Amino acid sequence: MTLSPRITMITLGVADVAASTGFYQKLGFKRSSASNDSVTFFHMNGTVLGLFGRDALAADAGLEPTAAQPFEGMALAHNLGSREEVDAAWNFAVACGARPVKKPHEVFWGGYSGYFADPDGHLWELAHNPFMALSEDGHMTLPA
Repeated sequence: MTLSPRITMITLGVADVAASTGFYQKLGFKRSSASNDSVTFFHMNGTVLGLFGRDALAADAGLEPTAAQPFEGMALAHNLGSREEVDAAWNFAVACGARPVKKPHEVFWGGYSGYFADPDGHLWELAHNPFMALSEDGHMTLPA
């Protein structure tokens, strides 16, 4: 057996589902009607983003809840077609209530990126990678 290389859903553990839902809606994410008071689902162009209470997510996984850390060892990425789009998206996210983490700038690998954090500290990278094309629907296309 093998697992198909895909991610169908990303679930973020959050302190307040309603508040986090409002933040992502300000960013323009579309809430699914399958959502309820304890979980929110957003359409993500082929993937689903879920927001679920942090303690409830830990319990669902059979783990003890822990306090959120300043860095959880991962980041979500949103690639864009140009440096200007990165700047505009970063400024927009901050205006929607994101915490600025790292202002967009040229990076060592030849691209351009910056970071913000959502209200629960989940990192989002906004990046332009001139070496990786984006499809018409915004997906990164990798060489074979």
